This record gives sequence, structure tokens and C-alpha cells, in this order.
Amino acid sequence: MDTIEAGFPIASAGDMESVHNIATAGLTSEVCGLARVLTKDLDACIQADVGMIHTFVSTSDIQRIHTIKKSREEVIEMATNAVEYIKDHGMRCMFSAMDATRTDIDYLIDVYKAVEDAGCDIINVPDTVGVIAPSGMYRLISELDKDINIPIDTHCHNDFGLAVANSLMAIEAGASQAQVTVNGLGERAGNADLAETVMSLHSIYGAKTNINTEYIVETARMVERYTGVAIPPHMPVVGENAFAHESGIHTHGVLENSDTFEPGIMTPEMVGHTRRIVLGKHAGRHAVLRSLQSANINPSDEQLDAIINKVKVLADKGKRITDADLYAIAFDILGKPEGMPVIDLEEVSVMTGNITTSTAVVKALVNGTERITSDVGVGPVDAALKAVETLIGKHASSVSIHDFRIEAVTGGADALAEVVIGVQDKNGRIVTARAANADIVLASVEALVTAINMLLKT
Repeated sequence: MDTIEAGFPIASAGDMESVHNIATAGLTSEVCGLARVLTKDLDACIQADVGMIHTFVSTSDIQRIHTIKKSREEVIEMATNAVEYIKDHGMRCMFSAMDATRTDIDYLIDVYKAVEDAGCDIINVPDTVGVIAPSGMYRLISELDKDINIPIDTHCHNDFGLAVANSLMAIEAGASQAQVTVNGLGERAGNADLAETVMSLHSIYGAKTNINTEYIVETARMVERYTGVAIPPHMPVVGENAFAHESGIHTHGVLENSDTFEPGIMTPEMVGHTRRIVLGKHAGRHAVLRSLQSANINPSDEQLDAIINKVKVLADKGKRITDADLYAIAFDILGKPEGMPVIDLEEVSVMTGNITTSTAVVKALVNGTERITSDVGVGPVDAALKAVETLIGKHASSVSIHDFRIEAVTGGADALAEVVIGVQDKNGRIVTARAANADIVLASVEALVTAINMLLKT
């Protein structure tokens, strides 16, 4: 798998100029333009100076008869004309027989052989509506591989959740490329997911791609932010729970040897992820004790039993237990820790508006000394969090915000925002804390202060 393709309809001169700018921006990747077998589409891609043109036409009877209304002979003529036009302009060409998996196999071979004779560089076999089974994909690619002498590419949709499996079967059968999308985005149920396909190839098959796998999670989260399409927590490889463990027997095993309840051949570090031990109603003694010991809290067996019981009671009520919750439970049972918190929050105020730079002022006792700081940000929350970081001064270099999310917001004008913040110290230890408030700025600051206190006091 050495290309990831993205095709964009080109409808105006402005659009064509934008694609041209992307195509000539000195990228190491190849920009591929998607075009129907129509001269105006092909010319748009040529004008944009893309690295390759991917042209396509429907070949299945159901699409050919009901959409483009052409005979089988006309479709072959349109396909070969388009390929010849692309090659006459000195460009690389990929051709797709759209709805290939519902196309008569003998006719499909005729179409692909015709475009190969016309000079096509790569053929693409799309499972356009995601209906082929993995075994069927293997047989189809194997059959095509006997008659086609140019590279075979696949494009699988996920209507039945088989896009990744079909892509892998195609590669097993002789395909040399698979088209994938970040987070599996695409029409209807989406396309083959990049992370799942790549890591299956690397870890299960022992194959190699040119993908830098340690950036997979970072890329997935970037696309999540840009598209607004959330990554499900249980999504393989990149989901929040992909390397998270709650069940007692699982956490015990993972704490002893991570390979016990993880694939082993794929580690969180390989994809830029982190392993998490989740405390909930299934939490075991080893997980709770290890979490406490990481914060230098060492309960007796009786105290540990009491802490675990309280964790389970809260979890049974649907509450997700954060590090701050666990430490609060432990301190309640063991007795409060000596001394004051590093940061004792007293006052938070913000100024924001459509023509005003968001500014926050935070007042607190820091190690018993009153301090007031202010900072600016791209919004009131950003400004307030930056003000807290400024407030802790020299400690700021030893802690950093690892993640920030709004986990729940109640309805109504007096909606309650629940914020979860993860803070990481210089040794990589991460503490998460939660706060709820009708004011999202205050919820954010309270959660951050709680997490920082936990890190700096333990």
C-alpha cells in the first residue's frame, strides 16, 4: 500500500486553481484527481496538474442500465477513450470499473483488459456498495490477477463492516494497493479504515507500507477535529479504549505482562497511543493498588478493600472513576494528606467578545502565597487554562495538559458542563480530573487545578 487516494469533484476555475496549488506544493505524496470518463472532468484534472488521474465508469448491469443508460460495448468504448486521452496528455492513469463486485466476471475481465491495452497504469476494483464477502473478494482478485498484467488496486466500502477484511483478502490474492480513509470516513458506512488496514498488514501479515505508524493516532484525532466526526471509544487501534483495561483479570495480566491481554504484535507505542487502566465496577485489586502506589499512596489490605468497595459503588451508579476520584476516595479512607494543596483556587474571571481578545484573571494561593495572574487565549477557556499555567510558575515546566474534553452537558438554559482534563508530568505520569459547573470556564479551571494538585502533591 503506497498511495492514499482522494478524489474531489472540480466544478469551477477557483476549485481547479486550489487543486493545482495542492498538486504543485512540493508534497512527497501524489495527488490523484477523480474523474468520470468525460472530457470535461479529465481536462479539469489535467489543468490542475495532478500526479495521476483516476477515471471510472459503471460496469454492473444495475448501474449501467439505470444510471448512465449505456450498452456494454459503449461502456468499454468510453473507458478506453478516457484512458487514451489521459495517456495522450502524458499522465499516469488508474481506471475503476465502478460496482465491479456486482459485474459479470467475464465482462469485467473484458473491460479491464481493454483499458490495459489502452495504456492504463493501474486498475482499481471497487466494492462500491460493500456487498462482497472476503472469500469472494479473494476469488475475484485471484481471477483478475491471471488475466491482468498491471498493478491491481482495491476500494472497499463498509456497508457490512467488511471493508478492511475485503482489502486484506484482496492483497492476499495479489492486489498491490488498497485505498483507505482516515477513521474509515466515506459514503454511507464509510470505507476501509487506514489504521486497521495498515496495522493488520504490519503486525499480522508482516508486510510493510510507507506509513509512519507512530503518527496514526495523532492523524486520526486531527481528522476528528477537522471533520467534527467523533472517533468511537471502542474503535480499533485509535479509539480511546483500544488499549484500555478494566476487568480485574485483564488488568492483573496487563500489569504483569502487556501481551497477556493485548495483541502483543501491536503495542500502543507503535501507533502513538497510550495504555490505560480504567477503574470501574470490574476493577481488580492489582489495578487499584498500582494506581494508588503510582501516587505514593500505600493502603493496608483492609484500607484497600474499603477503597475498592467505594470505587465499585460509584461505578455501579454510572460514574466514571478518574484518578482524582480515586485519590479523593483514598484520602477519605486513609485520612486527608498533610498540608495545603499546592493551588487553592480563590477567584476566576474572564473577559471575552466578538471584538475582544479573550482574557482571564486567576487568583489563588500557591503554596500558601496569594498570586494573581492573567493571560489571553483564542477563547475564554483557553485563556483561563493558560492563566492557571502562568499561575504555577516554575511548576509549569514539569506539568502539561495531555487531553481536554467536555464529557457531558445537560439540557436547558442552565446546562451543566462536565469537563475532564488529563495532566502529564515530566516522567510521563498522567492524572485525570473531572469538574462540573454551569460555567464551562470554571469547570475547566477546577478540573485542571485538581489534576495539577494531584500531580504536584504525590
